Amino acid sequence: MTKIISVNAGSSSLKFQLFEMPEEKVLTSGVFERIGLDEGIFTIKVNGEKKVVKEPIPDHTKAVEMLLNALVEYKIVDHLDEIKGAGHRAVHGGELFTESVKVDDEVAKKFESLSDLAPLHNPAGLVGYHAFKEALPNCIHTFVFDTAFHSTMKPDTFLYPIPYEYYEKYQIRRYGFHGTSHKYVSQRCAELMNKNVEDLKIITCHLGNGASITAVDGGKSINTSMGFTPLAGVMMGTRCGDIDPAIVTYLQKKEGLSAAEVEDIMNKHSGMLGVSGISSDGRDVEDAAKEGNERAILTESIFANRVASFIGSYYVQLGGLDAIVFTGGIGENDGNMRKRIIDRVKVIGAQLDDAKNDGVRGVEKCLSTDDSKVAIWLIPTNEELMIARDAYRFVKE
Repeated sequence: MTKIISVNAGSSSLKFQLFEMPEEKVLTSGVFERIGLDEGIFTIKVNGEKKVVKEPIPDHTKAVEMLLNALVEYKIVDHLDEIKGAGHRAVHGGELFTESVKVDDEVAKKFESLSDLAPLHNPAGLVGYHAFKEALPNCIHTFVFDTAFHSTMKPDTFLYPIPYEYYEKYQIRRYGFHGTSHKYVSQRCAELMNKNVEDLKIITCHLGNGASITAVDGGKSINTSMGFTPLAGVMMGTRCGDIDPAIVTYLQKKEGLSAAEVEDIMNKHSGMLGVSGISSDGRDVEDAAKEGNERAILTESIFANRVASFIGSYYVQLGGLDAIVFTGGIGENDGNMRKRIIDRVKVIGAQLDDAKNDGVRGVEKCLSTDDSKVAIWLIPTNEELMIARDAYRFVKE
């Protein structure tokens, strides 16, 4: 039995799960929130109960120190050297990393060189890695990249129709994100259908505050909705998704905005928040729509249309379809949104069973009718488990 910790470091947060491998048993999990702010929050599960500590957490190094002390204090581990591997979520691997890698100084430097591609995520992941490396120097560390699963896309899919020199100079291309989630749910879907993933055509819908759709053919990503950055694709909580690029320069001229200010609008003030004027949280928008709020109703309709459009496009590119998978906060918990989306793609043979779908949240379940030509699944994602599996693979070597 080997203990592996999965780490997901954000700019002001750090999520973790400690696994016993190869059994894939979760020993504990938790999250640090509000790192660097006046009052931080540390939540950890101990014997099924949540322990919450509220105190200043100045940086990720302090968070890691608190976590490792808690593991020993709560007797989750007897000694820290029991932890043999640490898997770190790394958002953007660019073209340098197309699969998970064992981390050394050279890998860390290469990863740092990609920070311009993911300025909010990559630096945070690097800080988390260095904090754990210092605390667990004898542990094998692994980077697991969000972009890696999508490295199987072909050039006619990942290249943008702009001057080719910008791809050569700056590697501007479609990368895609949420890859660890799309990989997990597509593989899990095949298991639940008692089929080999190599024999299936699947469209995975990771729908949350960030959202992306992926076409998976034989277990490999052939297209995905997010692009050079996570801003592209479907409408999201605060991100606009795909829009006419001329809108950017038009707003700059009309509103006197800088490029950075327009980027901030597109990333943080658009999407569900921008259209509804209510919230970036799908639950709040759903509640307002039920009360008859017209902009909330419009927001849900736009979101469903955008997702359905990608499903239809990927159905054509795949040349058929065996299954649609819903995951993520909205995909797992909002039955009404699942229905809105499937109602728009009935032409491809997808038939939702309303009785199976109504009120279902966060459990693995087939939601399609018995005679549906396309299986419809709800599968909660488990990125931390996928990270742990890759980390364990390097520990075994």
